[in-house]
Amino acid sequence: MPILLNRYVSSRLILWGITVILTTVVPASTQDEFSSRVQDRIPTVYVAEVDAIIHPVSAEFMLQTIARADNEDVELIVFILRTPGGLVESTRTITSSMITSRTPVVVYVSPSGARAASAGFLITLAADVAAMAPGTHIGAAHPVSGSGQQMDETTSQKATEDLSAFARSLATQRHRNVELSETAVTESKAFTEEEALSAEPPLIDLIAVDLEDLLAQLDGQTVSRFNGENTLVHTAGARIERLEMTWRQNVLSAIARPEIAYLLFSLGTLGLTIELWSPGAVVPGVVGGLSLLLAFFAFQILPVNIAGVLLMVFGLTLFALEMVSTSFGLLAAGGIVSLMLGSLILIDSPMPELQVGLNFIIPVTLALATIMLLLARLVVRIQRERSVTGSSGMLNKVGRTLTAIEPGGTGKVSARGEIWTATAEESISVGETITIVDVTGLTLIVQRFATVSHEGDNR
Repeated sequence: MPILLNRYVSSRLILWGITVILTTVVPASTQDEFSSRVQDRIPTVYVAEVDAIIHPVSAEFMLQTIARADNEDVELIVFILRTPGGLVESTRTITSSMITSRTPVVVYVSPSGARAASAGFLITLAADVAAMAPGTHIGAAHPVSGSGQQMDETTSQKATEDLSAFARSLATQRHRNVELSETAVTESKAFTEEEALSAEPPLIDLIAVDLEDLLAQLDGQTVSRFNGENTLVHTAGARIERLEMTWRQNVLSAIARPEIAYLLFSLGTLGLTIELWSPGAVVPGVVGGLSLLLAFFAFQILPVNIAGVLLMVFGLTLFALEMVSTSFGLLAAGGIVSLMLGSLILIDSPMPELQVGLNFIIPVTLALATIMLLLARLVVRIQRERSVTGSSGMLNKVGRTLTAIEPGGTGKVSARGEIWTATAEESISVGETITIVDVTGLTLIVQRFATVSHEGDNR
């Protein structure tokens, strides 16, 4: 025993000595590198909020987030989702990227009062972990026409069956309730967070009050991936990095909002109308063309009713006709009515988020009507004014003779700072004041100023 004890003490002394040597000899840079490696072991969680319609711009943002997470070996991606729905093709692109992602993806419908409807429901189904905050709901995924027009029975059935099969495949692979997933598509069923979690099997995995609660519940849990693999996630003390859309994505996403798209279309049509009425104005044409192009980009995403577009164009056409014809306001009144009706049916969607409200339509319509009426009044005023150029601009102007003019003969006169050849039916001496009564070619027909009425003279 004494020998064993001495050996133990000796080994402890040797280890202590090695530790002291390493501490004093090893460079500080090596120690910092070791510390940084320890810090690098802290898990990183990407958090990205998607509060928009599901369209190519929001899809691009989500795909970029997934690609970045895969490249940087992130522990987890959390998409905080709030959406009324969107395009099927964009939805398929997003779900495909989520399914093939190396990083586990969590879709969290939050905060309270939010929803993930239609396309958002399918994205939630495709997530590795589906979570909801209290007071939220998902579902109502029945397909609608992107043009806003009513689909015929055959087309509607095909679209419904296709989307229903898509929902069933996602639910089956994710071990979620297949029957409820199908009814969300075929019958537009929606589910609260309690209904989704209490279903057997459930539609979602958990309910979390906020992001901190979500990460706390996920810490140490095994996440089943789409390909059947299991991944253990660690979120305790995780470093949260919030990702946001780029300025370009924010601008394009804002353009896709119904109110902005409606305003751009109105301004674009107005600008081109003014440009066609007054060619060469340039600015109205450029602004109008750019606005229309941006509006058409938004119309690819929004359910636009073609009849609404035609009514708005017809309304602005009536305003343009009011400028060039006398209708005593009848054309303008018809234009206002046409604009109002077109605005009301322009965005044809059952979802309030995709509709343009009257509190926005009325001010815009009145503003457009006011602009067009002011332009029409300006046109009428210009048409009534006497011309100041050309032959008609010389009439009733006052001048002075430079040479004598015999009856039926010609002479020289000065008018408007120019020297003209003139003729008269009476004899006019040199230096007399004359008035121009007519123009024949480049010859002025004049009279003595005293022999004509002063009314309408323009000295």
